[in-house]
Amino acid sequence: MLGLLVASLALALAFFALLDGWYLVRVPCAVLRARLLQPRVRDLLAEQLYAGRVLPSDLDLLLHMNNARYLREADVARAAHLTRCGVLGALRDLGAHTVLAASCARYRRSLRLFEPFEVRTRLLGWDDRAFYLEARFVSLRDGFLCALLRFRQHVLGTSPDRVVQHLCKRRVEPPELPEDLKHWIAYNETSSQLLRAESGLSDTRKDQ
Repeated sequence: MLGLLVASLALALAFFALLDGWYLVRVPCAVLRARLLQPRVRDLLAEQLYAGRVLPSDLDLLLHMNNARYLREADVARAAHLTRCGVLGALRDLGAHTVLAASCARYRRSLRLFEPFEVRTRLLGWDDRAFYLEARFVSLRDGFLCALLRFRQHVLGTSPDRVVQHLCKRRVEPPELPEDLKHWIAYNETSSQLLRAESGLSDTRKDQ
């Protein structure tokens, strides 16, 4: 019995020491919670809320939530969001999947130790290759928007139009994208062209 306990503790220690253990636990838990315990969200463009709190493990040397944690919290919230609105299920039905192709972040005010916050995630729209999502980190102390993140979620194996059509059972026109998002998309396209040229790749070969 003691040997089994020691082996279990050693396995748990190795899991968290060698792998990003909390992340590998939290994302599946968020997806299962969204699928089994939370109501389905029928409106693809509806904002969804994911609550969080700054923990000691989130802090940097200046004692506020470090920049990388915003991306991680947004990852968890985005997984729950895509589950509740049915996008992940539609991708599975179509034999496709999605990968993060680009992100950007604006940090406006620090989140401090034990400060409660919400990640407010919404789908901004889509084009022929990707979904575009936004995550807003809002302090629950005073409602201040502390950080704004944008994501390009690239679809592999099908197209965003087919995913939306599968969900809505009809052809749906994508909404007009915000002007600042259009500038970011144009920047990413220009960057891709420069990097392909730098690598000696053909313009016909696309990045993910």
